[in-house]
Amino acid sequence: MPELPEVETTRRGIAPHLLGQVIRGAIVRQPRLRWPVPDLQSLLGGQRVQTVERRAKYLLLGFTRGTLIIHLGMSGSLRILPADSPPRPHDHVDLLFGRHCLRLHDPRRFGAMLWAEGDPLAHPRLRGLGPEPLSATFDGACLHQAARGRRVAIKSLLMDGKVVVGVGNIYATEALFRAGILPNRAAARVSRARLDRLAGEVKAVLGQAIERGGTTLRDFLNESGEPGYFAQELFVYGRAGEPCKRCGTPILTRQIGQRASAFCPKCQR
Repeated sequence: MPELPEVETTRRGIAPHLLGQVIRGAIVRQPRLRWPVPDLQSLLGGQRVQTVERRAKYLLLGFTRGTLIIHLGMSGSLRILPADSPPRPHDHVDLLFGRHCLRLHDPRRFGAMLWAEGDPLAHPRLRGLGPEPLSATFDGACLHQAARGRRVAIKSLLMDGKVVVGVGNIYATEALFRAGILPNRAAARVSRARLDRLAGEVKAVLGQAIERGGTTLRDFLNESGEPGYFAQELFVYGRAGEPCKRCGTPILTRQIGQRASAFCPKCQR
């Protein structure tokens, strides 16, 4: 599933191609993804792309009359292609501009294209989300406030979009390893000093993943079709049974919130 670094990588890749372009049309081959696709031809035809932004795992294409909100779901990807490129199976939507198109490919159809008039951050899918993990508003104090009195596992807290957005399974697992914290430790039992370190490691691991173009896991490709390379730097995620890169102890897994969570029993406590 594309996580924040993959979505940010996509945003940075498509933005130079889209900014300032006038959408001359739209082709919708599949009218229903996770939710029905709006009438893009009527909404976007003749409109100029003014902004290409990201909030959490959502991409926001800003136009004069509103914002197209895009979510890549479990397996979606966006690519810039010549407009006459033959569609492959699961190529559901094209936004046409000049001689090119922005094409949404989504085999599982869990992605979304939604329309918002006015402030897009007031849309029900975006309203109430927590701070961006790479922003100054996310830090150890933020985590400490959210963790007070909470018996929930620290990993589950870290993946709560109302606490901080965009920290999915891969990067929560890696940040907890780097911070030396067991993923199932009760959030309230993690000290403020360790939460300060955890917030810093979240920022570091996400920043490094963005620099490396994301993590290649099953379906993710960036806007040019190239895979991300952060998978080569994973310490624990997807490495169950393999030796820890730091101490050599076999990596273990435990179910937390219906997800398998990898950890090193020696490096994390």
